[in-house]
Amino acid sequence: MANTKNIDWDSTAFFERLTATNKLACDNQAKFCSVSGLDGFNECLGTLKSAKLIVAASDTSNGAFFMGDNTPHNDEVKLFFLAMRHKLDDMPARKKALDTLKELFRQFMTKLVQEKIRLEEHNLYLDDAISFTEIDQYFFSGMACAYFQLKVTTYSDLRYNPDEWLEQ
Repeated sequence: MANTKNIDWDSTAFFERLTATNKLACDNQAKFCSVSGLDGFNECLGTLKSAKLIVAASDTSNGAFFMGDNTPHNDEVKLFFLAMRHKLDDMPARKKALDTLKELFRQFMTKLVQEKIRLEEHNLYLDDAISFTEIDQYFFSGMACAYFQLKVTTYSDLRYNPDEWLEQ
């Protein structure tokens, strides 16, 4: 029988481990950082000038709580950024950097498939559709940037418990 208790999955720590153990990331001297949204990612790019490749996890998330259809659940969307330096105004170098980011994303997803199975045993569900989006070429000079999002669904026990309330 499946475990009925939700676990608290730390997606930031998961991708930090992937960054530290992935050969492509290590070969490209990847640095991992935790950021707060797009502004934090922009700051990260500026402070890590020596890094060739950056993997960043946003500690903020968007979410929604759903109470309908007798399966109350919470959806959270986690945001991750990838960036790679390239020679300024060199479109072939930019394309090569983007190709590297796409390949790193693909390799990360191979580990996420395994993690998805483990998480489902603990009532955490990753959305099957994980988007990969290139950020406009002028976002940060000399860097190819992209992001991807994960939607994590957790089911919640909404049975009323009188012990949680003061008597009225």
